[in-house]
Amino acid sequence: MKDTHPLICPFCEVYELHPYGRNSTRCLHCGLFSGVFLETLRQISALPDAVGAHACECGHPEMRRLPARLYRCPACGSEVLPVRPL
Repeated sequence: MKDTHPLICPFCEVYELHPYGRNSTRCLHCGLFSGVFLETLRQISALPDAVGAHACECGHPEMRRLPARLYRCPACGSEVLPVRPL
């Protein structure tokens, strides 16, 4: 079964995780992940709200919400305010 959304490295939050061997995945920056850690990432990504509603134009799937309703992208650093009040 193919994931609909790529897994993003939980440490650097920039690079996608790519398959590496039979039961491993690799981040270009952080290294190799496997076993229970990888299975936990798969389970989290399968949750209904795992991908945020505020994707960045750079392609990162989720911007982080900061105080004062500001959103910041961990990949490229851009910051935006929501279009409508929350």
